[in-house]
Amino acid sequence: MQSEHDIVVTVRTEYLSEQSVPEDDRYVFAYHITMTNCGTVAAKLLSRHWVITDGNEKVQEVKGEGVVGQFPYLTPGESYDYSSGSVLETVVGIMQGSYRFLAEDGTEFDAPIAPFTLAVPNQVH
Repeated sequence: MQSEHDIVVTVRTEYLSEQSVPEDDRYVFAYHITMTNCGTVAAKLLSRHWVITDGNEKVQEVKGEGVVGQFPYLTPGESYDYSSGSVLETVVGIMQGSYRFLAEDGTEFDAPIAPFTLAVPNQVH
């Protein structure tokens, strides 16, 4: 059964070697997000909440309005793509979180972002 409020989030990541400085423990990653409204009601993104954990178990929490300065409005079946980045002090880390949406019917709901790995290629054993 299709839910009224169902935003599906997919993620693709990449390591940005040209912006990273390993000798300074600076590893830069890009993440590319696609959010798709698989529900039956239009919804507008209000905010984001990220939990970023590096390989030393150092946790950063990021909360803010919109994504990359935008507040996408998704009708049923519509998708929105954007890219952003994160800087870690280790060669591997994990990000997870949620997006807060306001549905056209007045309901606020969270779209979960499943944990995904940020990793320098050929470094994870």
